[in-house]
Amino acid sequence: MKKQAFNPYLPSWEYIPDGEPYVFGDRVYVYGSHDFFNGHVFCMGDYVCWSAPVDDLSDWRYEGVIYPRNEDPMNKEGKMCLYAPDVTVGPDGRYYLYYVLDKVCVVSVAVCDTPAGRYEFLGYVHYPDGTLLGEREGDEPQFDPGVLTEGDKVYLYTGFCGHGDKSRSGAMATVLAPDMLTVLEAPKIIAPGAMYADGTAYEGHAFFEAPSIRKLGDTYYFVYSSQVMHELCYATSKNPTEPFTYGGVIVSNCDLGIDSYKPADMSVAFAANNHGGMVQIKDDWYIFYHRHTNGTWYSRQGCAEKIAILEDGSIPQVEITSCGLNGGPLEGRGEYPAYLACHLYTDKHDIYVGGENNPRVVQEGRDGDEEIGFIFNMHENVTAGFKYFDFKDVKTITVTVRGYCDGSFELRTSMDGDVIATIPVVSSNVWESYTVDAPIPDGVGCIYLTYTGGGNPALKSFTLA
Repeated sequence: MKKQAFNPYLPSWEYIPDGEPYVFGDRVYVYGSHDFFNGHVFCMGDYVCWSAPVDDLSDWRYEGVIYPRNEDPMNKEGKMCLYAPDVTVGPDGRYYLYYVLDKVCVVSVAVCDTPAGRYEFLGYVHYPDGTLLGEREGDEPQFDPGVLTEGDKVYLYTGFCGHGDKSRSGAMATVLAPDMLTVLEAPKIIAPGAMYADGTAYEGHAFFEAPSIRKLGDTYYFVYSSQVMHELCYATSKNPTEPFTYGGVIVSNCDLGIDSYKPADMSVAFAANNHGGMVQIKDDWYIFYHRHTNGTWYSRQGCAEKIAILEDGSIPQVEITSCGLNGGPLEGRGEYPAYLACHLYTDKHDIYVGGENNPRVVQEGRDGDEEIGFIFNMHENVTAGFKYFDFKDVKTITVTVRGYCDGSFELRTSMDGDVIATIPVVSSNVWESYTVDAPIPDGVGCIYLTYTGGGNPALKSFTLA
């Protein structure tokens, strides 16, 4: 790589959650919804696309707006939001974009001749008699489409199952004709929602939303967000429209379930919903997901982690990191912006986003302003964690902070490790840098910065030298 790759993998001022990654030609393209910084609801923006060369996952290119929200005939005034989309290549070689607007229960389709060109509205998924899928008597509402094309058939996966709603059965699979719009086979339930999962392997991890579908060999992998929202789970089947077998958790955006460096039930980030998909880039597989910033549900950013698909087809849960697409640890020297923190928590280890006094990643200016993010409200016992780094001959650490404070940052290289250095900081209304000796042992490790003292400084970056 020409430079390093980070999480989030896009610029800190870009908010593209629900990422569905695909390799077309020699580039990986990510399609997602579009949040705003300081957004007051989900998915306020037009669909945009980003892409990167498969040989350099640090070099992301903005492809521009590929589909404005008022392109849909139902949304000419632009009052509805474009929820999470998916893209598939049809039998004719063109690219088809499937999505659902936020106040309707039908699936819209747009089409383009290239992966990241301007998509044009094509139509709505419908039965042969013209009735829209989702509006026929007995249909469950359509939501979060995921699509896979094989030969002249298109498999459409949809669904949303809120806890307590028995009218929503689970994730649905529908077969479409080569025209990409007409239903050939009506929806079938392939994974249960929370109200129908008791006594099954899905119990505790039942389908909630975010269907995503991939195929590896003769096995279909169905990725979805479970009833606890913060995790992406997977299920497998040899038949794309028959019930899938629950497999496990791939990633949690607060690392619940991971017990390698902490108790499994301890959260290390403020979580909420999750959505993403798997992709093979060259020889490696990755899971794309999103995290939450600004202390709300509505300013989400895309992240990715390398995963392993074992010989038996299983996928072990992976940790969330700051170096997801980098191919290994980050260089253990140089300056790193604070928004790269994969861990951010108080001594309470709350699971879900919320609470005015919690720390959060923010930026200055308005949405669209290219201002690098930082961590706001690092008050007593708040910890920001960054992983992983390959430390070599590190002698000092510098932190850059501002705000009203009188305390210090404690440096550790593991979550429960010894304090290696203490960095005193004082009040300032401009960014100030503070340097101390920090003899970090050589090898792969983490950076954990815990604030102790009065006030609530903002953390802009740290530098290893």
